Amino acid sequence: MHEADDAILECIRSRLFAGVPAERIETVTTHISIVLLGGETAVKLKRPVRRPYVDFSTPALRLAACERELDLNRRTAPQLYRAVRRITRVPGGGLVLDGGGDLVDAVVEMRRFDADGLFDRRAMEGTLTAPLMDRLARTIAAFHETIPPEPAPDGAARMAAVLDINEAAFAATELFESEETDRFNRGFRQELARLGPLLDERAKAGRVRRCHGDLHLRNICTVDDEPVLFDCLEFDEALGTTDTLYDLAFLLMDLWHRGLEEFANRVLNRYLDVTRDESGLPALPFFMAVRAAVRAHVGAAQLSDAGPRASDIRAEAQRYFALALNLLEPEPARLIAVGGLSGSGKSTVAAALAPRIGPAPGARTLSSDRIRKRFSGVSAETRLEADAYTSDMTEHVYAAMAADAERILRLGHGVVADATFERAADRSRIAATARDAGVNFQGLWLDVDPAEMLRRVAARRNDPSDATTAIVRQQLARDPGDIDWERIDGDGEPEPVAEAARRAVAARAQRMERSRPGRNVRDTLPD
Repeated sequence: MHEADDAILECIRSRLFAGVPAERIETVTTHISIVLLGGETAVKLKRPVRRPYVDFSTPALRLAACERELDLNRRTAPQLYRAVRRITRVPGGGLVLDGGGDLVDAVVEMRRFDADGLFDRRAMEGTLTAPLMDRLARTIAAFHETIPPEPAPDGAARMAAVLDINEAAFAATELFESEETDRFNRGFRQELARLGPLLDERAKAGRVRRCHGDLHLRNICTVDDEPVLFDCLEFDEALGTTDTLYDLAFLLMDLWHRGLEEFANRVLNRYLDVTRDESGLPALPFFMAVRAAVRAHVGAAQLSDAGPRASDIRAEAQRYFALALNLLEPEPARLIAVGGLSGSGKSTVAAALAPRIGPAPGARTLSSDRIRKRFSGVSAETRLEADAYTSDMTEHVYAAMAADAERILRLGHGVVADATFERAADRSRIAATARDAGVNFQGLWLDVDPAEMLRRVAARRNDPSDATTAIVRQQLARDPGDIDWERIDGDGEPEPVAEAARRAVAARAQRMERSRPGRNVRDTLPD
């Protein structure tokens, strides 16, 4: 840190951790911060560093950053952020908190939370759950929707500034060869040129806002079993003021990088259920790639003082670099429809397929149940009355599903349609949607023993589907006509059934690949 390291830390320990034994005070150091943890208190200091993306080199700059950190984080975590404390010098040379002497440093005082609730730890331990991720997505969406838009229509310029920082940071590291980073940087510039008009259009539409800015798993925790966003990017207003989907992309990339693709896709879908912000989907793989690139150069910059962790940090930075390259070459859009009677497991299969359909983080899942609830103005888990299930309403739902699917497919993003599709006309319409959008279509039909469907429906709780056993019996009594979709045996446990569906989709994709002279993907990087 600086010449007063020990004195500053001792001042903090003696005044903010009074009564906590020294050996019980934990210290966590990152590339730009030091955090002390003890008892019910956490204290965060800024390290006096100057880097391409941050300047904490003077006490005044660190104080300003602490004050901004408090203000910004109270938007999402008021229960955690207590106060900014000034460390000042008394005439005799000693240090005190909030005195009238010269400013030496500043810290943010926080309420300590259980570290077991950190989402990165839960990800490593395998304790993240679908309901928790649903709540997280809704929390982020609600936060984004309450932030006032920035008036300046400069979406592309903002991302160009991020690329400038990335290029400078890569140039300052020795981990990656210059030829490698030159090719890497050219790929990003080409994508930005392609996406620039869309980014400017989104800025004009109000999608650029003062966001969290650092929304990865380690900056999310649970408090009273609810997700809380904390530790936002406070030191650079330009970096923190960005497209809302770029803000979300850090979390999606983090989940994707950890192999939690289904959670990444689930968060995106539940977020879009609230915001309906599908217009930005063409930029999402690029946004995720930029986030991965940031992680790569931050890791590379840590190598000089990484000590025994250098090997792990180097490998991690290289993995982020490879992920960024992969994200710059997204898969083509496709439409997969998953049909079957109520209780056949359609939604489970759709969720399992979606991460593998189209560009990262996978397909937009369009569920007839969720569309119907949206039309009725209620949450997905609210049960509807019978008048929401008239033939006219059902026609309205399926027509909207087809229209939404075509709009998203034309943006270049994948779609998974999740509905019973028991009417031949609905199956024909969704297939025609793919043809009209110029993408490949595949329909899957789940065959399940009637007794098993009845058992599953009877056991449902807090589910978007309102189907009852009586409705299942009505469906069984109707003739669905000739079903020419690929049949999947849905009688087993969820994972084997989902894997059978994945194999069917992969096999179809391979057949389509062999039937074309070349891959139908955009070549975003030069040879």
